[in-house]
Amino acid sequence: MLLQDLRYAFRALFRTPVFTAVAVLCLSLGIGVNTMIFGVVDGVLVQSLPYQDAERLVVVQETFHRGNIRESGLSYKNMLDWKERNTVFTTIAGLQYRSLVLADGGGEPDRYSGASISWDLFAMLGWPAAHGRTFTAEDDRPGAEPVVILGDEIFQRRYRGDPSIVGKRVLVNARPHTVVGIMPPNFEFPENQKLYTPLALFAHDRPRTERGLFTLARLKDGVTIERAGSELTAIAAQLAKEYPADSDGWGAAVQPLREEFIPDDVELIIWTMMGAVTLVLLIACANIANLLIARASVRQREISIRAALGAGRWRIVRQLVTEAILLGLMAAPIGMVLAVVGLRWLDSAMPPDDIPYFIHWAVDRRAMVYTIVVSIVTGIIFGLAPAFQATRVNLHESLKERSGTGGQGRRAWLRNTLVVIEVAASLVLLVGASLFVRSFQNLQKRDAGFKAAPLMTMRVFLTGEAYQTAESRALRTADIVRRVESLPGVRSAFASNLIPLDGGGGGGRATVEGRTYQKGEEPNIGFTAVTPHLYRTLGVRIVRGRDFSDTEAEAKRPLAIVNETMAKQLWPNQEALGRRFKVAGNDTGDEWFTVIGVAADFFHSEMDDQDPLFPCAYVPHGWMATPSTGLTIRVDGDPAMITGAVRAAIREADPNIPLYNIRTMEELRALGYWQYGLFGVMFSMFGAVALFLASIGVYGVLSYAVSQRTQEIGVRVALGADRGAVLRLVVGQGLKLAGIGILIGLVLSVPTNFIVKSLLFVKPTDPISFIWVSLFLILVAAFASYLPARRATAVDPLIALRTE
Repeated sequence: MLLQDLRYAFRALFRTPVFTAVAVLCLSLGIGVNTMIFGVVDGVLVQSLPYQDAERLVVVQETFHRGNIRESGLSYKNMLDWKERNTVFTTIAGLQYRSLVLADGGGEPDRYSGASISWDLFAMLGWPAAHGRTFTAEDDRPGAEPVVILGDEIFQRRYRGDPSIVGKRVLVNARPHTVVGIMPPNFEFPENQKLYTPLALFAHDRPRTERGLFTLARLKDGVTIERAGSELTAIAAQLAKEYPADSDGWGAAVQPLREEFIPDDVELIIWTMMGAVTLVLLIACANIANLLIARASVRQREISIRAALGAGRWRIVRQLVTEAILLGLMAAPIGMVLAVVGLRWLDSAMPPDDIPYFIHWAVDRRAMVYTIVVSIVTGIIFGLAPAFQATRVNLHESLKERSGTGGQGRRAWLRNTLVVIEVAASLVLLVGASLFVRSFQNLQKRDAGFKAAPLMTMRVFLTGEAYQTAESRALRTADIVRRVESLPGVRSAFASNLIPLDGGGGGGRATVEGRTYQKGEEPNIGFTAVTPHLYRTLGVRIVRGRDFSDTEAEAKRPLAIVNETMAKQLWPNQEALGRRFKVAGNDTGDEWFTVIGVAADFFHSEMDDQDPLFPCAYVPHGWMATPSTGLTIRVDGDPAMITGAVRAAIREADPNIPLYNIRTMEELRALGYWQYGLFGVMFSMFGAVALFLASIGVYGVLSYAVSQRTQEIGVRVALGADRGAVLRLVVGQGLKLAGIGILIGLVLSVPTNFIVKSLLFVKPTDPISFIWVSLFLILVAAFASYLPARRATAVDPLIALRTE
C-alpha cells in the first residue's frame, strides 16, 4: 500500500511541475539554512571535545572575591601544592601561553604562538605524539636539558614532513632545544598553539603571586565538580595560612573544560541563529501548506470521487501526507548542497585564528541524517492540516460542484492565518538582522579615541642572550624606533608592548600617596611603558600638563602620564598633576611615579567591549621593556607601502628579530568587530529568505483568492464598480493580512531582542529598526498584492458572468 501511495504521489506531483518546482524551492531554502546552522551547532555545542573522557576534564582557577576576581590563572607553586594535596583529581597539569621564536639555520626565524606545559598534559588529554615522544617527568624539572615538541603545521611547512627532524637541535628563543616529538595533525591545544616546551624550566622560579597558568585537571571516577571545588577551596585556605603575604584571600573555582572553551556569548549567538533558521523553516512550511490547501481545492472533485468509491478518510489523508513528505525528501538534497555552500562561505568569512582548532563544522553523516529527519517531519507538519482540511467534504455537494469551486470559505481562514504567521516570523528575523547590522555600523563609527588612519602596526620579538635584560631590550627598541622614524614617508612612531585595539600593556594594583587601602581593595589600573611620541603618533590630545620629552621617555625616570579615566577615579574632584602613585605586580618595586600629564582616553583592546575605558598610566619604556614589542607607525599615504622599508630597517638592526602580526590599524579595527558584520550578514540572509517566502505566501493567497472570486469581480464591474476600487479591494486584503502579521511580529520581537541584548551595540527596542522593517514589509506586501490585483481589474465581465 505504501508503494502504491508513493507511485500515485510521484504521478500527482509531476502532473503539476510548476507547483512542484515552487514547493521544492521554498522547502530547499528552509531546509538548507537549517542544515547549515545544525552543522555549526553540532560542531561547536554537541560533539564532544577531542580528548579522552573529555567530560571529566575541568579547568581549575584561583579567585579573589575582595578584588572581584572570579577567574584567575594559577601560580606555578600553587599548582604544585594543589597537585600534591588534592584527593579528587588523577592529575593536575598547567600551561603557560608564550611567544616562541624558532630558528634552525635554514631560514629566517619565525615567531609562533606556543606554550610551556606540564609533562603529563598530553597524556591527560589522551594525545600521543605522531612522531617521537611527548615530555617525560625528567624533561619537566629545573635544570633539565631543553627539549621541544613541534606542532604538525611547523612540521609540514618548515620541515616538509621529514620525521628526521626528531632528535635534531633547533633554537627556541635563541636557546638550543632538542626536538623530541611531533604532534598529530589537528592538534593545537589549547587553541592554536604551534609548539611546546616543558613548564618547569620556564616557571620554577616564578613567585607565588604570578598567577598566569591555564590549569587543567581530570576528575577521579565518582567525583563531582562540587566536591572538587570544595576540596580545592580548603587547600587554598591552607595556603593562605602558610603564605599570607601571597595567598591571603585567594580561593578556588572549578568548571568544566567545555564551559571554558565555549563561552556563554558564543553559545547564545549559535542558539539564536538556530532559532532564526527554525523560523525560516516554519515560514517555508506555512508557504507549502498554503500551496497544498489551494491545490487540494482544485483537486476537491477528485478527492470526493475517491471517497465516493470507498476510500476512507484516513486513506486519503495518508495519500496527501505522502505527497507532502515526498516534497520534503525531494528538497533535502538541494538543501544539503545549499548548506555546504553556506558553511564554506562561513569558513571564508571568519578570521582563521579566531576559530579554535578543535571546532569543525560540515555536512557530515550526522547532518545528513538530520536533514532527512527534518524533511520528513516538515512534510508531515505542513501536509497534515491541508490533508485534513481537504477531506472534510460533503460528498453530495462536492460532486455537484465543478472542480475547485467548493468549500472555499472553510479554507480561507487557514490560508490567511498561515500568511499572517509568515509575515510575523519574517518581521522578527528582519528586525534582528537590522539590529546586528546597526550594531556593526555603530562600531564602525565608534570613536577609538585616536586617528586610526594612516597607521601601520607590527610586533617584534627580542630574544636570546643579547636581550636578556630590560635595559638591553630598551636600547634595541629605541634604536629600532629611530631607524623607522628616519624612513621616508614616516611621520612618527612609538614602541610598546601595547598596540591600540590589539591589546597589550601591563597592570596592577595602585597605591595613591596619602591614601590607605585594605589589602586587595586597591584600585586596579593599566600600566603601560612607551617610547617617545605615543601621543603624536596616535593623535591623542594631552588634556592637561605635558608629554614626555625624548630624554625622559628613553630614560628610566619615575614619571607618568595618566588618562582622564584614571585622573577622575583616583583623584576625584582634585587635580591629578603632581600626584604620586605606585603599582604592585610590576618590576617597579616601591617606586613612586609622579603625574606630569593627563591625556584623553583611547581604546587599548577590541572595540566590541561594552565598557572598554579603564584607568591607565603610561610610563617611560625602560620600566617595562618586554621581549614582545609592538610598533605603531604613522605614515604619509598608504601604510601598507611602508612594510618593506620597516622590515629592512629592522633587519639592519638585527637580522634575527622576527616580525609578525603586520596589519594596518584599519585592519585591526575591523578585526575587533568582524563578528557583528558576520551576524548581520547571516541574519540578513535568513531575513531575506523569510521575506522571499512570505512574499510568495501573500502573492499565492491573493492570486488564488482572485481566481476564486472571478465571477464576483465580474459582477462588480458589470454593475459599474470602478476598476480602481477593485484594485484597492484586493490590495487592501493583502495589506490587512500583512498588517496583522506585522503587529504580531512587533510584539514578539521585543522579548526576542532582549535575549540577545548583550550581543548588541544598539537598543533592543531601536525604533529605526522596527519602523523601517515594518514599512519595508508593508511595501513588499503591497507589491505582492498588486500583481494579482491587476489581474482582477482585467477581468472581462461577460466572460466572468458566463462562469458557473
